[in-house]
Amino acid sequence: MGRQPDGRRSTPRTDHVLADPRLQAAARQLGINLVKQAAVAALARCRNAEIAPGDVVDAALGALPPAASTLRSVINASGVVVHTNLGRAPLSDAAVTALSIAAGATDVELSLESGLRDRRGRGALAAVAGAVPSAGGVHVVNNGAAALALVTRALAAGRTIVVARGEMVEIGDGFRIPELVESMGATLREVGTTNRVRLEDYAAAVDDDTAFVLKVHPSNFVISGFTSSVTVPELATLSVPLVFDIGSGLLSRHPRLPNEPNAADALREGASLVTASGDKLLGGPQCGLLLGDADLVESLRRHPFARALRVDKLTLAALEATLTGPPPPVVTALAVSQTSLRARAARIVAAVADVVSASAVDSSAAVGGGGAPAVVLPSASVALPPSLAQALRTGARPVVGHVERGLLLLDLIAVAPEDDSVVVEAVRSAASVRDRPCM
Repeated sequence: MGRQPDGRRSTPRTDHVLADPRLQAAARQLGINLVKQAAVAALARCRNAEIAPGDVVDAALGALPPAASTLRSVINASGVVVHTNLGRAPLSDAAVTALSIAAGATDVELSLESGLRDRRGRGALAAVAGAVPSAGGVHVVNNGAAALALVTRALAAGRTIVVARGEMVEIGDGFRIPELVESMGATLREVGTTNRVRLEDYAAAVDDDTAFVLKVHPSNFVISGFTSSVTVPELATLSVPLVFDIGSGLLSRHPRLPNEPNAADALREGASLVTASGDKLLGGPQCGLLLGDADLVESLRRHPFARALRVDKLTLAALEATLTGPPPPVVTALAVSQTSLRARAARIVAAVADVVSASAVDSSAAVGGGGAPAVVLPSASVALPPSLAQALRTGARPVVGHVERGLLLLDLIAVAPEDDSVVVEAVRSAASVRDRPCM
């Protein structure tokens, strides 16, 4: 018998593969580099006789990512509403639409009526001011730490800041308030002890070199027992400005978070400035908010360092839409009832019961993002075998749960109801992967 022809000899050329109309369309969406990488990988498989020459284009198309970014959309079933590792607050549909509008040329610094330059982000600033009427002035920078850094650089460089020893907190990933403040050229003067501080401690430390008193909400931990702290109204009686870093970005009181400080009350009680994050309890994009005395805020806005912390048009658009549009997902999650979550969990269990052992269970969720650490949010979860955890995380639409007492819990408090069907499909797919026999 003669030799069988080697199909690899008919492997197409790279330029012929890239000329396929389907890959041309993909290149317009993803860029030629990603498409070429997929084509080269498919051609290598063809030369190794793993696929036929006629399947090269299909293989390349199948290997393409859904978008040019490596970030993937994830279902947050962790039971942590504001999950830092998952990007903190998910944006509302209104904010996403605003981002799309802002992606092109916009009037971010232009008055279309006069044709002249206008206040940058005036719509977003007006929305913040409207949400906190007790603020004489407002400004936005690129995150919460930047807000405190700007206050320190503008008001306290070369001077002293008085702070309670028990409020010298670490804010995450090894970053600490003392180091942040001191890097801006200020000196910290600690008062009180780890667990107790009094007004007289502050008063004794304030002198002509003091720029302001700093109050920091210890939002990611709780000290209980023999403790005492000094309230905002008391600190406001001192002879220097009071700056209150409330951290998690609650602008007004929330019924489920009675002990979480908010900007409106802090300013009414006498704080000169309040700093906060925008991507936590506010439910918006990453940014830092500065609210308070109009003259102080204006001096911060005009400081040269403020330019380095300026937010872009995307952030301004998303922030405005978060404040003026419908409640964002974080706010919705904090308001959802355990009864409705139980019903959703039961429906998901019924939809996957034929492929995996599952049950609907009550669970306890957390606020997360360094906010309200002592608050337990009653929730409900779908309980699954823990062996499904990796398959769910690495599926077509990743689902991130957590393992507790030998069960994988998919907590629904931060899962949008419209994503329940996605969870069902992900669980069914993960179960099939687990049960697939090894070759």
